[in-house]
Amino acid sequence: MSADTVPLTGWGRTAPTAARPTRPRSYEEAVAAVRGCGARGGIPRGLGRAYGDAAQNAGGAVFDMTGLDRVHAIDADGGTVLCGAGVSLHRLMEVLLPLGWFVPVTPGTRHVTVGGAIGADVHGKNHHVSGSFSRHVLSFELLTADGEIRTVRRDTPLFDATTGGMGLTGMILTATVQLQPVETSLMLVDTERARDLDDLMARLTATDHAYRYSVAWIDLLARGAATGRAVLTRGNHAPLEALRSSGAPEGGARARRDASGTRAHRDPSGTRAHRDPLAFRTPRFPAPPAFFPEGLLNRTTVGLFNELWYRTSPRARTGRLQGIPAFFHPLDGVPHWNRVYGRGGLVQYQFVVGHGHEETLHRIVRRVSGHRCPSFLAVLKRFGDADPGWLSFPVPGWTLAMDLPAGLPGLGALLDEIDDEVAAVGGRVYLAKDSRLRPELLATMYPRLDDFRALRAELDPRGVFTSDLSRRLAL
Repeated sequence: MSADTVPLTGWGRTAPTAARPTRPRSYEEAVAAVRGCGARGGIPRGLGRAYGDAAQNAGGAVFDMTGLDRVHAIDADGGTVLCGAGVSLHRLMEVLLPLGWFVPVTPGTRHVTVGGAIGADVHGKNHHVSGSFSRHVLSFELLTADGEIRTVRRDTPLFDATTGGMGLTGMILTATVQLQPVETSLMLVDTERARDLDDLMARLTATDHAYRYSVAWIDLLARGAATGRAVLTRGNHAPLEALRSSGAPEGGARARRDASGTRAHRDPSGTRAHRDPLAFRTPRFPAPPAFFPEGLLNRTTVGLFNELWYRTSPRARTGRLQGIPAFFHPLDGVPHWNRVYGRGGLVQYQFVVGHGHEETLHRIVRRVSGHRCPSFLAVLKRFGDADPGWLSFPVPGWTLAMDLPAGLPGLGALLDEIDDEVAAVGGRVYLAKDSRLRPELLATMYPRLDDFRALRAELDPRGVFTSDLSRRLAL
């Protein structure tokens, strides 16, 4: 490894490769970086939260986009923001929440850049209502392989190729995003337990329309009649009236009970929320040690965690007031939480199958449960209408994401079998989290793949923008 290269991995900490990083801070520096990236090309990289190899480029350049981190303009009346591609969603929340605006879509971490959110076309707990991030992007500036900076607007082929295109059409420099109005920085949250997968899916189908956000944690070690048991969490942005009705004193010690006898409207921040209802506070806990003991996350320990989590979750609780970080990004409070998987790292596997293929989802959950996969971060969501990105992941249906220790015996063969089942019913695997998909399945999963390849060949015939992901999957 030469002196100017560094080893890089995705958030899963698997398959490191060495690349030459450069951090442009201006348009001029960005153009120079792209023109001088060398024969192995380059790929934009944000805060490194893609789980797999999407932001790695063995032997080539990696463009660190966090130098383009300015919030250029905010339209506080119309609810739009113009910002650099390296601005994080965390920074946008800090700036926008006091003005009564929230990001339209956020994934499970707020530590992703706006450029990364567009490149991966990220989704959140509100896809059934709001779609993916790109649905709320009005335009962006894109530096292409020829050194030209283009303004790219919605409903154009280049827009649709870039949203979900994993950075392979060019380097996003700025973006204009439409925002979501809010009255407070708190959420009104309902939580309930589902006894099995059928019960969970029925609850989601029947009531999703009443919630902007919904997600279910699934116990993938439960078997038999309890297969797919889950804790379902749903919420909406809390209006000011919810704070007035909570009546919580300092420290949030008081709570009242709703008609069913469950505790409701507990204000976690007490009168602070009444004084400053749009305040954005982020808790922080100690990071795991740099070298976490191997094998700590095994079937026994994860099984105990899952049992405890399910049993201590409320059977039915409505109207709890919860802060935005706790509701959307609970793991962000633990820096480097990915270390708990040890040196071997983790595989984050996420797939979607369309409505009408629920039996496929059932078979996969039974297969994972039967394999005794120790996943304590497994979530099921319901997707709404797809967005037009050619490689955008969501389609209407059911998506299951699970974190798995990379060293789990038989994991590769198991996921290969699940890939085949997903592809057979027209489902997809999420490229932003992928590190091992077989390339021959890609065209089946993404019907617009040929269009993407053709546009990329025309726009970037020398392959200036390239990555470990693009080489592995022949993108």
